[in-house]
Amino acid sequence: MKTDALRIVFMGTPDFAVANLKALVEAKHEVVGVITAPDKPAGRGRKLQQSAVKTYAQSQGLKLLQPTNLKDEAFLSELKALHANLQVIVAFRMLPKAVWDMPKYGTFNLHASLLPQYRGAAPIHWAIINGETKTGVSTFFIDDKIDTGAIIAQTEIGIEPTETVGQLHDRLMHLGSHLVLETVDKIAQGEVKTYIQPENEDLKTAYKLNKDNCKIDWTKDVATVYDKIRGLNPFPSAWSFLENGEEQQSVKFFDITKEAVSHKYDFGKIINSKTALKVAVKNGFIHIKELQLPGKRKMDINSLLNGYEFEENAKML
Repeated sequence: MKTDALRIVFMGTPDFAVANLKALVEAKHEVVGVITAPDKPAGRGRKLQQSAVKTYAQSQGLKLLQPTNLKDEAFLSELKALHANLQVIVAFRMLPKAVWDMPKYGTFNLHASLLPQYRGAAPIHWAIINGETKTGVSTFFIDDKIDTGAIIAQTEIGIEPTETVGQLHDRLMHLGSHLVLETVDKIAQGEVKTYIQPENEDLKTAYKLNKDNCKIDWTKDVATVYDKIRGLNPFPSAWSFLENGEEQQSVKFFDITKEAVSHKYDFGKIINSKTALKVAVKNGFIHIKELQLPGKRKMDINSLLNGYEFEENAKML
């Protein structure tokens, strides 16, 4: 049975969310309000920077709210006044029950994994870091826990063996926008059939990324190190300490390749052939094609080797 005409509130912040909001707008769905993060100071000048969702919403003349506190009574009153009967959430923060329980047809979230796997803040990154060969997107109705609600729909795709998180992010962004439209259409037609997420399997978590879990451990095997670097390329990027003579500095890594081969070098040892650079790891080498020194722009390895000298005992820590 068809539902009432949908009045949608959309909540999201980054580019990943914009593609989904744009899909709703271009499909002529009635978006009665957009909720996004407050403007934040960014960059060296600490100028206020608005979210990607805000920029798009303003370009479309959509009603915009930027609450600092989602439990604030003033915000809740503004939200209620929009008379939305459905809320769509993509890459936003955890919602209080007063928000997600408000609309008649519920609040659903798009998550960039095949739930229940990779619940959490960084599902795209961890799928690659852990060497997965497939992932996908899921829509589910929000409940009072994180990413645990009843699943509405899922779409699966393969992960290419050399794919970076940036490349997979863009593919999932477009895949997700199609799934959001499919989910909204199901709700509009009254055809939603959900199922409870299974809990009886070995679940992997998409932990929030931080400096510690983005650091490379050069004692790991070549496949593990390779997957970690591509799973953090280009954002937020994998890093390591570079010890070069008396100097020690942190270095970020981007484009790399791997070579599986036995060797007798110490793990972390840098081998410099004047035209190429590789680092010894367990069962092989990581070939560095692009990296970034502190305070510098990222550069290809030929540009680096033209102006930077590695000591004989240089190593990654």
